[in-house]
Amino acid sequence: MGTVHARSLDPLPMQGPELGVQADDMDLGEPEHEEKQEVLENKDVVVQHVHIDGLGRTKEDILTYEIADVFRAKNLIDVMKKSHEARQRLLRLGIFRHVEVVIDTAEGADALPNGLDVKFEVKELRRMTGSYNTMVGNNEGSMVLGLKLPNVFGRAEKLTFQFSYGTKETSYGLSFFKPQPGHFERNFSINLYKVTGQFPWSSLRETDRGVSTEFSFPIWRTNHTLKWEGVWRELGCLARTASIAVREESGHSLKSSLSHTMVIDTRNSTILPRKGALLKINQELAGYTGGDVSFLKEDFEIQLNKTLFWDSVLSTSLWGGMLLPLGHKPSCIADRFYLGGPTSVRGFSMYSIGPQSEGDYLGGEAYWAGGLHLYTPLPFRPGRGGFGDLFRTHFFLNAGNLCNLNYGEGPRAHLSKLAECIRWSYGAGIVLRLGNIARLELNYCIPMGVQSGDRICDGVQFGAGIRFL
Repeated sequence: MGTVHARSLDPLPMQGPELGVQADDMDLGEPEHEEKQEVLENKDVVVQHVHIDGLGRTKEDILTYEIADVFRAKNLIDVMKKSHEARQRLLRLGIFRHVEVVIDTAEGADALPNGLDVKFEVKELRRMTGSYNTMVGNNEGSMVLGLKLPNVFGRAEKLTFQFSYGTKETSYGLSFFKPQPGHFERNFSINLYKVTGQFPWSSLRETDRGVSTEFSFPIWRTNHTLKWEGVWRELGCLARTASIAVREESGHSLKSSLSHTMVIDTRNSTILPRKGALLKINQELAGYTGGDVSFLKEDFEIQLNKTLFWDSVLSTSLWGGMLLPLGHKPSCIADRFYLGGPTSVRGFSMYSIGPQSEGDYLGGEAYWAGGLHLYTPLPFRPGRGGFGDLFRTHFFLNAGNLCNLNYGEGPRAHLSKLAECIRWSYGAGIVLRLGNIARLELNYCIPMGVQSGDRICDGVQFGAGIRFL
């Protein structure tokens, strides 16, 4: 038997040009064909040896977990399938440039008649790699320069330095990532960073210098992240015309917080899903591990997507959150929620809903926002099967509210206040999906429920980002 390169899960060819034999040249009866099929697909085999060629600084013990399932294969098709899955797990480690699989008959004194050897031919990444790319955030863009040291200690660790220069934010940071052997989803990371951001809607400039540690792990169908963050924050005015309320927020503060995030995501795409659902719940507690900022913050995100007739998709989403200051200090402008703009309640300017002072928006301690969307193919389907499939027609209805609550009044009064002065909008436009990186929207918006102090965008509105209501 020759070598079989297991790069596909397609059934092995029984006849035709792939074997160098034409169907018309063969004179096989039906029983013989079935016997050959039985040999290839159902005959028991034993994987005796698994070799990994091309290792340099990688430790073999971490790879043992990733290839263990190959030894459990019972027939040739199963061997190919499990080898392909092991190849995907090896690539997921982020330490190999490429991985090839070769399956052959077993060799050596202990070789069995039905024994197989599986060989993984790998090529490790360089000790240091660099990258240059652009990123799209929530209605902002940035240029990113990165330097990575993959597989630092031989067990899929990664050390990364990244510098980002954007339209509203400049940052640089150093991070170390360490997965648990055999369970890549369980990983630990530590980050050192400095971020300087400008927030023109609040006439505010913020500089954060901090350190954070994260531990991520799955439980059943959910993914969890535990995080501790310590950050020294410096707030200042972005312009001389900043309001008194913003000037009073200026100065230094130290935040130390613990947070937990739970995510259930069954969507087929995070950018423009066609089916599936998302549930994300986040809790943050600040002040009990040090610092001079104390609060309890809860927020959630829900999204449902359903494919309808004529290749159209119906999507619904709901966001919400509350911030409860602890102690005698009021909440900080940097910790509050903000609402409005092309990525949330369309038809309003960026973060221009809710409490404000002299034209500067101060954020709120409670909010909700909901959206109903219908995505359809472009009329007459131009470019179908190619570039045209990246575009979708978009019809939407958005609503939401942002306010401050008096926590002594009780839940019923809170719900009543959140139901007052609801801003909403509707409209239509075009959506462009930029691969799995981001999406662009060009919508014609009609804002409704506008309150005094809100800043609207009546007409055409452009949005870019990765997270949309």
